[in-house]
Amino acid sequence: MVRRLALSHSGGHLVVRGAPSDDLDNGGEDERSRDFVRSLERGLAIIRVFNADRPSMTVSEIAHEAGLTRAAVRRFLLTLSELGYVHTRNNRYELTPQVLELGYSYLSALSFPDIALPTLEKLVAQTSEASEGSILDRGDVVYVVRVPGPALMTISVNVGARRPAHSTAMGRVLLANLPAPELEHYLSTYELTPSTPRTITDHKEFRAELRKVREEGYALVNQELEEGLVAVAVPVRDRMGRARAAINLSTHIGRKSVEEMRALVPVVQEAAAEIELGLSHSLNWAD
Repeated sequence: MVRRLALSHSGGHLVVRGAPSDDLDNGGEDERSRDFVRSLERGLAIIRVFNADRPSMTVSEIAHEAGLTRAAVRRFLLTLSELGYVHTRNNRYELTPQVLELGYSYLSALSFPDIALPTLEKLVAQTSEASEGSILDRGDVVYVVRVPGPALMTISVNVGARRPAHSTAMGRVLLANLPAPELEHYLSTYELTPSTPRTITDHKEFRAELRKVREEGYALVNQELEEGLVAVAVPVRDRMGRARAAINLSTHIGRKSVEEMRALVPVVQEAAAEIELGLSHSLNWAD
């Protein structure tokens, strides 16, 4: 009997583990839908094991990370290669840029990036600092829009990148506004892994920080995601008052102090209000 693969969250990436099996088309177990396609799940599992720490892997390494046999992995890699999603070099496999198309359809369907972009451009011009917009996805924030600042020192992140929600200003804004059951699920599911020595990792301290964010309406993170990086963030709400996204300003501590960044919160809040007004007419934002 084939064991169901377990999805676990590690370092901001989903990793699929389970008992190796060559049964590529098993319809699933009782808890799965009768129409569940296990081979598709495993093909996606192979794509998911690649990340910034593992951009290139051998068949054996992929099999270990995905919880599949080498024979099964070879067949999936052959298919993914013919479809243009992976390529091989010196017996090591890498993802190709075509993988980005899998997420582009979702991102392009969001009205938030399109509507937020011109506002963030004005915000950057006004403050001379970088600005980003993100949404919450499980334990991470996903950057869906970004306008770099004019400074040479800036955060190394691109649209589509994921960062741990607990160590980012935007992530804390979104977590602080979750309904209580969803926040409890987050806290019981994801570890508060340190990104720097300053990252809050104690649950009691983190809960207190989220209460403060909820009360004050913004989050300020001082070098908890990256050394030298300071950011302030505010929520972007829908017509029902739900925090559906967040925007921020980020800079290097050498450019602006923590208090100087805190003083920019009203400017960021004005930008969020402008974005909310534009989104109020969006069907994608109304549900």
